[in-house]
Parts: sequence; structure tokens; C-alpha cells
Amino acid sequence: MDRDSNSEDESVNPSEDPSEELPNVLSEAEAVELLWQMRSQRRQLSPELPETVTRLTAPDGSLLYLVGTAHFSDSSKKDVATTIRAVQPDVVVVELCQYRVSMLKMDESTLLKEAKDINLDKVQQAIKQNGLMSGLMQILLLKVSAHITEQLGMAPGGEFREAFKEAERVPFCKFHLGDRPIPVTFKRAIAALSMWQKARLAWGLCFLSDPISKEDVEKCKQKDLLEQTMSEMIGEFPALHQTIVAERDIYLTHTLRQAARCVEAPPNAQKVTSVVVGVVGMGHVPGIEKNWDKQLNIEEIMSVAPPSRVGWVLRSAVKAAVLGMLGYACYRAGGGVGRALMSLPAVKSLLETLRPPPT
Repeated sequence: MDRDSNSEDESVNPSEDPSEELPNVLSEAEAVELLWQMRSQRRQLSPELPETVTRLTAPDGSLLYLVGTAHFSDSSKKDVATTIRAVQPDVVVVELCQYRVSMLKMDESTLLKEAKDINLDKVQQAIKQNGLMSGLMQILLLKVSAHITEQLGMAPGGEFREAFKEAERVPFCKFHLGDRPIPVTFKRAIAALSMWQKARLAWGLCFLSDPISKEDVEKCKQKDLLEQTMSEMIGEFPALHQTIVAERDIYLTHTLRQAARCVEAPPNAQKVTSVVVGVVGMGHVPGIEKNWDKQLNIEEIMSVAPPSRVGWVLRSAVKAAVLGMLGYACYRAGGGVGRALMSLPAVKSLLETLRPPPT
């Protein structure tokens, strides 16, 4: 993938080569031009798309078809496939980062097993990747995903795998990972919460057991219901909403705008407007629409502020208690995970983290 800016994530190149289907008598240049023409003929200029698709236009005239999805929805997979087949895009951008790219290659049965099996290895990997507190919080969120997986019998990320599969079938289509790296999101989220908020969030995730149905998942695609749910979450954890939703809205908008640039058309490399399909959770669609024409500052949402001495005494007083609650929550989430937690090097180094920061 061309790296036009520091915020643009890595792309995953489709494995299939459409040129293999062309007669061997064609030269490489002729094959490229023929494939380009074939795609142009398949591209619908005024497609009839699902209600979940929002169309946005870049300053140079390039088009973005933004597909709002629910992450455990069969109909979202159909919406993605319908859109990509109709518009034959130059680029497909999905709400994933390089830390979650394995989701694209695993089959449903493997992902279903992975989502349900939260073990010590996963805890260690999460802590190594994100740090102690945010790593444990990630395990709790995996527990939520596992709860939904168990209720629905369906692995997450089906719409992204569908997008990857359909992009492979479109000549010249690039596949980009458009989300902010998950370690940055978790570290910023944890840093934004007070110790009391971390404890409340961990406790709530620990005892999450409400049943969920496929009908409930499909309701997540209804913007009015989704906005009501988001409003409730903002009232409970406004800082969490800012880091996990609003900041990623900005990052995704930037990545999508980077993708929606003119491309070179064969045979003379003439610049033409591009067509992009973005696949994101429905909760990000309003934020992307709002930010689409704004000037964005990506640098400020990519860093984690270093800890200050202000409030260190209070944080140290409750940190052990919060850690204990998170450990108990992981015990609930993964059986023997809690019992093995105290053997982790990260936990053994807890006393060092309780030392005052240097002046």
C-alpha cells in the first residue's frame, strides 16, 4: 500500500489475480487495459443500494459508499457484498487495524472457538501488547464478545471477511485497514478514565449476562435506536465514548479520505476519480459524515499523555483494589485465568508501577 501519511494503515493485497483468466495471447499492457474496461462496464453509475449505505463525495469528485454494519449480522454481510458488486470499487476500507487482521483469514468455526476460549495465553498477550490495566480491560471486552458469540452462535467480523472476499473479485481493487491501532485506543481509553470509572466498568463487564438475539443485533443498524443507546453510554462513561467512538470517527474519516483520491487509468495513466467502499460499524457513520468536510488533527489522537505527579497518591491508593477487581473479572471470564494472573511478570512488577513518577 502507498503510504501517503502516517495515519494510513497497512493494506492487505487480495490473493487472486484476475489477469490469470485472460487469454495468453494478450500482452501485459493489453490485459491491464482489458481488465480496466471490464470493471468499468460492470460498475453501476446509479446503483440501488441498501438503506445502510451512505454516499459521500470528496473534493476531487471521488465517491465513498459507506456501509454501516452491525458486527454480528448476516444481513450486514449481504449489504457489503451487494455494494461492492454494484460499484466495483478501486479501494475497500474496513474498520480493522493490523492487530486484528487475522480475523480476515480465519474461518467461522475457528473464530467461534477463539472468541469463547479466553485463556492465560490471551491474557499474557493482551498485557504485553497494551500494558497491565488496558490489557486486562481488553480481556473483559473479549468476554463481552464471547458472550454475544455464545448467544448467537456467530463469530464477529463476518462483514469484514465478506468485504475481503468480494474485493478479491474486483480487478485492481486495493484493500485497506482503516482503523486506529487497538493498543493506542485501549491505552487512551484507560488513561481517560478515573480509577472509580475503571472499577465500575470492569464490574459491569464482569457480570454482563443479558440475553441477546439476532433481532437485537439487527436493531443496531437502526440509526435512531443506536443514537439512543450511544446517548445512554455517553451519560455513563463520556470519556470512554470520546476515545473509543469519537476519536476513531476522526481516524476512520481521515483514512477514508486518503483512500478517496484520484487513480491512474490505463493505458496512459490519466488521473480519474476513484470509487471507495468503506465498511464500518453503524455507530461510526454519523461521526464520519460530520467530520467528512472538516480539517482533522490526527497526531493528537495517536499519543498517550505521560502520567503526572498530580493525583498519583490517590491513584496508588486504589490501583491495587482495581487490579483485584479486574483479576476477579478475568477469573469469571476465563475460568483459571484469574488463578494464574498473579504469576504474570506484569503483575509482579506492580510494585514498581506504584513508585512516584520522576520529576
